[in-house]
Amino acid sequence: MAKIIGNALPNIPWQDPPAESRLPLWRYDANPIIGRDGNKRSNSVFNSAVVPFGDGFAGVFRCDSMSISMDIFAGFSKDGIHWTIDDEPIHLVGEDPEITKREYRYDPRVCYMDGKYYVTWCNGYHGPTIGIAWTEDFKTFHQLENAFLPYNRNGVLFPRKIQGRYMMMSRPSDTGHTPFGDIFVSQSEDLVYWGRHRYMMGAVKGDESAWQSLKIGPGPVPIETDEGWLLIYHGVINTCNGYVYRMGAALLDLDEPWKVKARGKDYILAPHMPYECMGDVPNVTFPCAALADAETGRIAVYYGCADTVTGLAFTTVDRLLDYIKSNSFDCTSGGEMV
Repeated sequence: MAKIIGNALPNIPWQDPPAESRLPLWRYDANPIIGRDGNKRSNSVFNSAVVPFGDGFAGVFRCDSMSISMDIFAGFSKDGIHWTIDDEPIHLVGEDPEITKREYRYDPRVCYMDGKYYVTWCNGYHGPTIGIAWTEDFKTFHQLENAFLPYNRNGVLFPRKIQGRYMMMSRPSDTGHTPFGDIFVSQSEDLVYWGRHRYMMGAVKGDESAWQSLKIGPGPVPIETDEGWLLIYHGVINTCNGYVYRMGAALLDLDEPWKVKARGKDYILAPHMPYECMGDVPNVTFPCAALADAETGRIAVYYGCADTVTGLAFTTVDRLLDYIKSNSFDCTSGGEMV
C-alpha cells in the first residue's frame, strides 16, 4: 500500500465511493459546491485552490466579475464544502509597483511551505506569466517578482525543496487560447531567480491517449508519497465542438521530478455532468487543488467546471496509483519514462 508523506487531516471533506465506478475519482453528490454567486459581484467561481488553515480551510478563488474582469479572492470554510469568499479582491503588496500593478489575475494555486502559504497564479504582465506571493494569514499578501517572462500559465510549486532548491512546474504558452503546451520544471534558490529548466512531459500525439493530444498542464500541488510525487493534471483535445478538458494523473520521481515513473493512458475524470458540460466555457474539468490525509490515504480534489462553478471529487492514494500503473504507457514524445 502506498503512503502519503505529510500530516494527518482528520477533517478532510469526504464521501464514500458509489457502489460501482469505472473511474478512480468520484464526484461529491451535492456538486457544485460553489455556484456562480460566490461573492457579491461574481459571474463565476472556478479554477481555485484551497489548503488546511487553522481549524478549517482557506483558499484563493478565481471569481470573474459581472463585468468579466478576472481576479483572485480569499475565502474561508469550516468543512471545506461551504465557503465564504471575500467581496474584495486580494490586495497584493510588494517592493516594486511595476510588478504589483494589476492587469488580470486568474487560476491560482496555494502551496504551504516553510511556515508560509505561497500563492501562484496566471498574472498579467504584458501577457500571461506566473505571479508569486506569500501570506501567513490570508489577509496580507506579499508579492514577489514574476517567475518567468510572458508567456506562461499553470505555475505549480512543489511543497518542499528538492535537492536544496525550490521547484515549480509551468506550461509555456502564448497570448490566447493556446493550441499547444507541455509541462516543464524550473528551479530556484530564492523564489526570485528561476532557471535549470527541465522538460517533464507533453501532449500525446495520435490516438493512444487522445484526450491529452493538444496540450497538458499541471493541476494541484503534487502530493508526496513513498513511491514518488503524485501529480494530477489536465489534458486537452481539440474536437469539432471545441476544446475538451479532462483530468489525468502521473507519478514523478522524488529527487528528479521531471522524470515520469508512470503516466495514465486513460483520464481519471471528464466532463460528463451538466454543470461540467454547460457553462461559460463548456466541457471543462480543471483541477487546481487537492487535500490529502496521510492517516487514511484519502484525497479530495477541487476542480473548475465549465469555467463557471466549482466541483469536488474524491479518491484514495492507493486507488489512484493502482489506476495509473494498470494503464501506464510508454510514450517518448509525451515524456521520458524512468
